[in-house]
Amino acid sequence: MKFGLMFINSGPFSQPELFANMARTADECGFESIWTVEHVVIPKDYKSPYPYSPSGKIPGPDEVPINDPLLPLAYAAAITKKIRLATGIVILPQHHPLYIAKQAATIDVLSNGRMMLGVGSGWLKEEFDALGIDFATRGRRTDEAIQAMRVLWREHPSNFHGRIFNFGPVASFPKPVQKGGVPIHIGGHSAPAVRRAAASGDGFFPAIGDAAKLRELMGMLKVECEKRGRKIDEIERSCLGRAKPESIRLCEELGIARLIVTPPGLDAESFRRGCEQIANDYIVKQ
Repeated sequence: MKFGLMFINSGPFSQPELFANMARTADECGFESIWTVEHVVIPKDYKSPYPYSPSGKIPGPDEVPINDPLLPLAYAAAITKKIRLATGIVILPQHHPLYIAKQAATIDVLSNGRMMLGVGSGWLKEEFDALGIDFATRGRRTDEAIQAMRVLWREHPSNFHGRIFNFGPVASFPKPVQKGGVPIHIGGHSAPAVRRAAASGDGFFPAIGDAAKLRELMGMLKVECEKRGRKIDEIERSCLGRAKPESIRLCEELGIARLIVTPPGLDAESFRRGCEQIANDYIVKQ
């Protein structure tokens, strides 16, 4: 079982000292990956329902700092040795694929092949409105952006001609260190997210831990993979949860390779103590 850490660019971890301590400590304790989140803005009095909470609202006040999802990973690449660097997730339709492909490839080079790109289509319509991007076309934008990034990582010169994104021939360097490009993990727990993971994902990351919902999603993913001639084991599955035996048993039952947990402390001392406990209880025993 791989263990990851989620929300590592928000709240207190938006500050450089605690972020650096988090990255180094997680690396030393044997965590496999760290995962950033993204919101460029939180519109005041938004009405869009947050899909990961019964309240429909993002936990915590709107003023909680959320750093850019990619820049901290470049910082982490310089101060860690083994831990993988992931977004969980980048709201892909809010970006042009030329930029995200360049940034992800750059981090992959700087980290010697440790980058993973988690992407999602987004849920906060008011954020799209603030950016002047059509919320209704976010699914199509996501799908085309994934295709375009893979072209940019794989080909030279690179050409892509879609309904939304259209470029080429262009030169895009550096190419990622990882053979085949940066792995793309599809975030979300909706039917479209499952279909997207089956169609174009290297991984699938529903950021939930509910057992019944995870069983449903993994069953849906298996069916969608079979429709496309893929095996579900070609897709690395992750989920959000707590470092407990029952969570690990559920992951093993469902073929989920990675359990991503929230930081086990919000200051340097409690964070290290919590990471060492998880390492002693679960990671070093594998």
